[in-house]
Amino acid sequence: MNQREKNISHTIDVHTPSVARMYDWLLGGIENYASDREACQELLEIAPSTQVLARNNRAFLQRVVRVLVEDYGIRQFLDHGSGLPTQDNVHQIAQRSDPGCRVVYVDNDPIVLAHGRTTLEENDRTAILNEDMRNTAAIFDSEPVRRLIDPNEPMAALFVSVLHCLRDTDDEMDPAAVIRRVAERLPAGSYMVICQLVSDDPAVRDGVTHLMEVATGGTWGRVREQREVRAYFGDMRVLEPGLVDVLDWRPDTPVLPPEQRAVDWVEWGGVAQL
Repeated sequence: MNQREKNISHTIDVHTPSVARMYDWLLGGIENYASDREACQELLEIAPSTQVLARNNRAFLQRVVRVLVEDYGIRQFLDHGSGLPTQDNVHQIAQRSDPGCRVVYVDNDPIVLAHGRTTLEENDRTAILNEDMRNTAAIFDSEPVRRLIDPNEPMAALFVSVLHCLRDTDDEMDPAAVIRRVAERLPAGSYMVICQLVSDDPAVRDGVTHLMEVATGGTWGRVREQREVRAYFGDMRVLEPGLVDVLDWRPDTPVLPPEQRAVDWVEWGGVAQL
């Protein structure tokens, strides 16, 4: 363990892989530990395109936020399961187009909160909330949301590459139930952004789900199928180009042809208006 790991190991579990830190490593970040790197290497053995998918997903988030601000007039965002701060966070993207944009990040990972409080709360139009993304009432009734989010103004709720971290349950903690609850709290004209990891290959779905279940100590959901993600959107009006591999959502650079794309799994989803 290096000195940085020693300094924080008394407050953060560096021995159990964290989804946020694994994602950080996949994006080329440095806020990760040996356990995270080892889990990522195992993940890459099952799904070799994982690192590429992480970067594609980050680019999708950047495009979505920019398009929602510039083309649809959205000025407030609620980012569920925000993960570790990296380059071009939601508020930085949005505020480049309009400095008045407001963003509340929601996460309950200790390392995300530790970094977020110094990195994300860099102006009075951003805040990070320590809350489980499934606790909708607590989120919407929290001080940061009441302070920054106008309940009478359209907003965007982001669930970008996080729903596969949630288990299927028979209660209000189920991912589909969470989406329905959030949709009920959004003002008219708001937008829902959802994407998650999907695969047509049962071996990939089961292999990754088992690996992450073991690695994270049971704090993960599962890789799903396109039809399941489609159901999350219910009767919302999905914007063009529909629900797609995130590479194909309004790309601003040439996209890879089919023969050069991942065949094991993809980030799949889109944007809908309520």
